[in-house]
Order: sequence, then C-alpha cells, then structure tokens
Amino acid sequence: MTQGYSRKRGLSLLLRTMHLVSFGILLGGHTFAIDADRLLPALYLTIASGVGLMTLEISTIGPHWLFMGKGAAVLVKLLILLAVPYTWDYRLPFFLLVVAIASVSSHMPGRYRHYSILQDRIVQIGEGLSIASAREDARPTTSPSSVE
Repeated sequence: MTQGYSRKRGLSLLLRTMHLVSFGILLGGHTFAIDADRLLPALYLTIASGVGLMTLEISTIGPHWLFMGKGAAVLVKLLILLAVPYTWDYRLPFFLLVVAIASVSSHMPGRYRHYSILQDRIVQIGEGLSIASAREDARPTTSPSSVE
C-alpha cells in the first residue's frame, strides 16, 4: 500500500464521517423544526465535506467518475437537494429520499457502482477512459484467414 493511497483513504474516511454527521444534524434539525439559521453551520459543513468527497473521487478516478453508477447517484442526490429551496415544505421527504439513495447506492453491487454510462460497461479502478463501448470491445474481429 502506497503512502499516497493511505493518505487519500484517511482523508476520505474523515470527509465521509464529517459528511454523515453534518447531514444527520440537518436531517434531525428539520425533522424537529429547529430554526433554519441554527442549522447553517451543519449545512455549510455538509456542502464542504460533499465537495471534498467529490473532489477526492474525481482526482482519483477522473471526471469519468461522474458517469459511473456511484457518481450518477451523487448527481441525482444533488439535483434533489437543489430543489429544496424551491419546495421548502417538502424538504423532509426530499432529505429522506437522499438518505435512501445514499444507502442503496453505497451498498449496491460493484457491477452497478462501477458501471459506466458512457462506456456501457463496468470500469475497473485504475482503468482509463476509452472511447469504445463494451459492445465494440466484445464484437468478434474477423481475420482475413478465417473468412471463407
């Protein structure tokens, strides 16, 4: 295990813990109707830790992470959260939906988490982004000697 990987892993654990705690405070605060101004520090910490987690993933995997199952789940959660200021009365169901998406996407099988929407296949860690889709990769090639 390299020192760089160990450092990124530690930073990921720290950011994820901060993210879960701060979002938990937000969810609980809105559940029990705590004044929104009192929840601002938790909101800012949730945003900062989320940006940190996304930055870490993109710096490790590349921008292609956004088009993998796990990145797409994060984008869906962000879209839901961006709707909250415009649908304030429905914020609690939206927050609960975000928790449900987070739980399912964090525990779904790797074939979905690592599935690339762009490549139409599972992308392994450390594998570069290629233009060819899985269908093109899987298509048998015909050599001139095999054609009758």
